[in-house]
Amino acid sequence: MKKLIVAILILGTTLNSCSDFIEEDNRSYGSAEQYFLTAAGFESLINTNYATLKDIYGGDPWLFEAGTDMYSEGRNQEPEGLAKYLTLSSSSAGVDQLYRTCYIAIQQANKGLYYSTLTEKSSTLDNRIGELKFLRANAYFLLVQTYGGVPIVLENINTAVTAFDRNTAEEVYTQIFKDLNEALPAVSTAAYNGRVNKRAVQDLLAKVYLTRGYETFGTPADFTTAASLADQVIGGQALAVSFDNVVKPGNEMNAETIFSVQFSAASNATGTTALGSSQNYWFSSYLGAAAAGNPYPNRSYTLCPTVYALSLYEKGDKRWEGTFMNEIYSRYYDYYDVADKAALKITDFYEPKWFTTADRGAWILDNTSRMVNPAKFRYHNWGTYSSSAASGGDYNLIPVRKFDDPKAPYSGATSANYNTTPITPATNRSSTRDFIISRLGETYLTAAEAYFKAGQSGTALARLNEVRRRAGGGVAGTIPVLTSIDINTILDERGRELLGEYHRWFDLKRTGTLVERTVLYNPKVTTTNAFAGKAGNLKVLRPIPQSALDLNRSKNYPQNPAY
Repeated sequence: MKKLIVAILILGTTLNSCSDFIEEDNRSYGSAEQYFLTAAGFESLINTNYATLKDIYGGDPWLFEAGTDMYSEGRNQEPEGLAKYLTLSSSSAGVDQLYRTCYIAIQQANKGLYYSTLTEKSSTLDNRIGELKFLRANAYFLLVQTYGGVPIVLENINTAVTAFDRNTAEEVYTQIFKDLNEALPAVSTAAYNGRVNKRAVQDLLAKVYLTRGYETFGTPADFTTAASLADQVIGGQALAVSFDNVVKPGNEMNAETIFSVQFSAASNATGTTALGSSQNYWFSSYLGAAAAGNPYPNRSYTLCPTVYALSLYEKGDKRWEGTFMNEIYSRYYDYYDVADKAALKITDFYEPKWFTTADRGAWILDNTSRMVNPAKFRYHNWGTYSSSAASGGDYNLIPVRKFDDPKAPYSGATSANYNTTPITPATNRSSTRDFIISRLGETYLTAAEAYFKAGQSGTALARLNEVRRRAGGGVAGTIPVLTSIDINTILDERGRELLGEYHRWFDLKRTGTLVERTVLYNPKVTTTNAFAGKAGNLKVLRPIPQSALDLNRSKNYPQNPAY
């Protein structure tokens, strides 16, 4: 097998510390090769591996969320090809994001595994080897879902290699399983503390088995295994943390977090708008005067929830107010910074789907005294603030608050200058919050889907309804449990629970519903012709980036069929 490493993916890579738990040691200690042979040096190398997750998940979200049923383009333009498919090609903007970042992560893991055989022994060495194999498997899992078969590279390479062959998707899955099954007995069994542990490996294994089950080379046993693994991750743990606390800023290390990318103000210190996460930036409209004070609640007005996404929520579903800021105060972040909100004035209210005319009148009557000024207060009727109506001014879209970061240092953006000098997408990585990759609510939904595909609808319903019970808050008048289940029921529930959490494109691609549901619910993709590719193939896989093809001298690396 020929090797893949393109120079732009390896050379000049500089990474930053992962978290308060995982910090790199950048002391000078002779050459890097000498340093990695010491226990301290090898530990620093492992921590650099964790830092690669920051660029995989911390940057642009297009390959995770654009062009789906949940989000469509707002006032700012998304990459045309990824958002609307018609012009999608190997040269389209954003197509290479996961290709670049995942192969950087793979190369770092290969380096760590190489030095693991040479470095001095320590009590944590086996744990760290397992962590490296998990991180490499995670990168390959993102690649194979996005691009199909890709080159498998397992060697530590120090020079650029420009000739490489393409492995099949089936071969990539085999390698992912090998890495994860070797990681499982090696990693720590302790509670999650920022490093990969046994539960994180089991959770990823469940997702990989579930996803492979849909492939032509998958088997029914994949779904049964996925269900069993998901239940092992759950381990009898109820969804006891309220949804509001699951998404609460600063509470990312709660009891339901399984694996996350760890950010912090300290690790962002040398690049306050470039080294953090951008998840808080993408899913809302501009907020104008509500940004008074510091920090500024910067929003891109780009990935906007569709009517479908907003209409998923029912009366009594705690996730509505946990996901969206349906009331905006004169200063947006007073929601987090002021304990007693009774005296705070509100500028905007976004009416939920279930409001009747009577509900509207009653709300206005009850809240007139809270309005900043009745003449300036804005009441947004249901149906007026989805992505379909997002081409107007500030506040035209309900803000997504579940990723808010009141501590994000938005340097250069204030209420006085934002409309003329906004932070650009190239410098929007300001959030200091951890980026949660896996959490228990999603694991329950993984189990539900796996049991459903394994033909055990009763157990599937039980897992899904546990998520709904937590969402209803366990009080009278909560959302009802479901009595039947199909793939659309599961996708609807995943939409409610996981809005904006960088799963949606993979969910639709995995379940074979990408074309159908995007055309049905995304107002910017209205016909299946948008997905039409070469020779009758659909643009479901993303194309291999042109930058990789241009640097490749091998003849055994075909482009995906639709391109």
